[in-house]
Amino acid sequence: FPPSLQVFPSQDPLDRADFNAVEYINALFPTEQSLANIDEVVNKIRLKIRRLDDNIRTVVRGQTNVGQDGRQALEEAQKAIQQLFGKIKDIKDKAEKSEQMVKEITRDIKQLDHAKRHLTTSITTLNHLHMLAGGVDSLEAMTRRRQYGEVANLLQGVVNVLEHFNKYMGIPQIRQLSERVKAAQNELGQQILADFEEAFPSQGTKRTGGPSNVLRDACLVANVLDPRIKQEIIKKFIKQHLSEYLVLFQENQDVAWLDKIDRRYAWIKRQLVDYEEKYGRMFPPEWCMTERIAVEFCHVTRAELSKIMRTRAKEIEVKLLLFAIQRTTNFEGLLAKRFSGCTLADGTVKKPEVPPPSTNPFLEDETGAETDEIVIEKSDTDKPKKPKVPDNPFHGIVSKCFEPHLYVYIESQDKNLGELIDRFVADFKAQGPPKPNVDEGGAVLPSCADLFVYYKKCMVQCSQLSTGEPMIALTTIFQKYLREYAWKILSGNLPKTTSSSGGLTITSLLKEKEGSEVAKFTLEELCLICSILSTAEYCLATTQQLEEKLKEKVDASLMERINLTGEMDTFSIVISNSIQLLVQDLDAACDPALTAMSKMQWQNVEHVGDQSPYVTSVILHIKQNVPIIRDNLASTRKYFTQFCIKFANSFIPKFINHLFKCKPISMVGAEQLLLDTHSLKMVLLDLPSIGSQVVRKAPASYTKIVVKGMTRAEMILKVVMAPHEPPVVFVDNYIKLLADCSTDTFQKILDMKGLKRSEQSSMLDLFRLRLPAPPPGGDGTGSLSLSAPTPEQESSRIRKLEKLIKKRL
Repeated sequence: FPPSLQVFPSQDPLDRADFNAVEYINALFPTEQSLANIDEVVNKIRLKIRRLDDNIRTVVRGQTNVGQDGRQALEEAQKAIQQLFGKIKDIKDKAEKSEQMVKEITRDIKQLDHAKRHLTTSITTLNHLHMLAGGVDSLEAMTRRRQYGEVANLLQGVVNVLEHFNKYMGIPQIRQLSERVKAAQNELGQQILADFEEAFPSQGTKRTGGPSNVLRDACLVANVLDPRIKQEIIKKFIKQHLSEYLVLFQENQDVAWLDKIDRRYAWIKRQLVDYEEKYGRMFPPEWCMTERIAVEFCHVTRAELSKIMRTRAKEIEVKLLLFAIQRTTNFEGLLAKRFSGCTLADGTVKKPEVPPPSTNPFLEDETGAETDEIVIEKSDTDKPKKPKVPDNPFHGIVSKCFEPHLYVYIESQDKNLGELIDRFVADFKAQGPPKPNVDEGGAVLPSCADLFVYYKKCMVQCSQLSTGEPMIALTTIFQKYLREYAWKILSGNLPKTTSSSGGLTITSLLKEKEGSEVAKFTLEELCLICSILSTAEYCLATTQQLEEKLKEKVDASLMERINLTGEMDTFSIVISNSIQLLVQDLDAACDPALTAMSKMQWQNVEHVGDQSPYVTSVILHIKQNVPIIRDNLASTRKYFTQFCIKFANSFIPKFINHLFKCKPISMVGAEQLLLDTHSLKMVLLDLPSIGSQVVRKAPASYTKIVVKGMTRAEMILKVVMAPHEPPVVFVDNYIKLLADCSTDTFQKILDMKGLKRSEQSSMLDLFRLRLPAPPPGGDGTGSLSLSAPTPEQESSRIRKLEKLIKKRL
């Protein structure tokens, strides 16, 4: 619609954009009789024209008056704005006059305010000056009389007042007072140090003085003085308090050796009790003197033990070392319960930060479960993790001195683990392989759990001794004996495969009585292989968890040096070898039946019957072995699936190779073989659940392998059954069914059909001509393309075939 109709809708045909005069007139006068009222229609149109003219005239005249009215309104607005500006200017002038008036009124008030403020400051300063002068005089007098209780309060006040005069130090009198205060502080410091030296002389072990109120007040004064005075008092008192310890536990004394390390800790406990009784009230509580004495004792003990252990390193035995470490760590734990560790901020040992909550599922109570197996169930990952207890701030403050000598502990663990492995080997030989226990789904060797229990005990113990290099050394020992266990206990006890064993040499390939054939491995040997496989899987999973736990225990800087990937690979090799043994055993048990199949006279078969005896033999071996293996690997289902896949990948190619040995084959013989192949295919598809009460669908990866391999065997037999005349149809049928461009395979098919050499030669030439061209850029050995040839290629091949046939004829 045009814009005018959108604003003013109209139904009048004259207002339409596509108005047609002819159509309009025809609508008004549709017939000749309607022309009778033409005058009336003309008068209506003329009336509409006159009204339209009047409307246009009125609009035009109205527009002429609009411009004049607009100019008049603009002039009135300009006049109003000028009046507004005038009023604003008057208001501004009046405001400036008012402000000036207010300033004149308040000028005197401001002067009075400034005078009052200056006067107040002057009075306050004079009062402070009076207090400072009087305080300095009193301070000097009290210092001479050793009135430390009054001095402590007065000195703090004087120091605070003196701070107000920092900006007046240019005034000589103020500067003199400041110097007198500093001199008084120095004098107080020297005097207090002298009083403590007199009360607690540093020479000798006898204490001539003791606690007094004067010294207690002197400590309060030391809090206000230079911090060095406080540190000097603490240092001299602790040194004097521990002087007896250095004499009693000298290096040449019997009690200084590790076997009597308890006496050191008993001595400090008595001294701390003695200090609390005699001097507990002399020092302010915030000095933490009891903790400082204990910390200094720890530092001295660590230095003394380090020195004596370096001198007598050859005398250190693992039992003695562990005894000393245990007593020391117990003492450090006692310190953590008694003290907060606030004095360690400036020492060599700092309070460790609380680590963030661990996300490792291998998290459990170390103290309560040191002998538990390092095993985590899948359901444990859903349980809430216990927050890790914050570390002891005193951990290592003494026991760190044992770290250089932990090689004795590491060597001992190396020896113990070696003996443990030897005991495992001897026990296995003495007790023999585990008894078959199908109900439990394959038993894990108990020695495996014992090994990891011992590993965990060593790991927890070593982490309490050190989280540094000794943990790395212990990890190396763990790696060594994980490999030893894998090779000596697991791989070393796998049944050996021998080609001359009685189980493999079968004089009668097929006997009439089913079940009379002897398998290569006995039931006990099969269960042993499955048990070793389950144990290796347990070791693989637990070794991974052990690696994570070791990384959690060791220092963050050494974490990258812990890597048990090689040991996990070793257990993976044991698993692979075990599966391969199971596959070889079942595969070897089926070999006589396949050999019997290839030696049968298939050209003499006269009718198709039930499945052949060799198929029954293969099925019998599968039903005997597979349920045993499946039940013993019930806890490791994925490895049973690997066994099935590897057996299918081994058996099917071998079966196809024996098919090629069946030559010549008659039509009936090929049909019988096709029936046998189908029977084997069904059995193989049902292999994972054969003999089981619970039917479980076979994995798709396994089913795909069986279907692909056995379908190829069926296609081979179908090609053999196809007539070889005419040759072109036979060759195309072969290419279509087998999609194999190998001349060797085609040659084997011809041998199975029993064709003569002359016939085979022409067939081979025809086969080479019928092969599709290799894809461009390839080497001609790729997969066969089954795309249809073009008409030109087909015509060329037909001409070549005609020439070849004429030449042969």
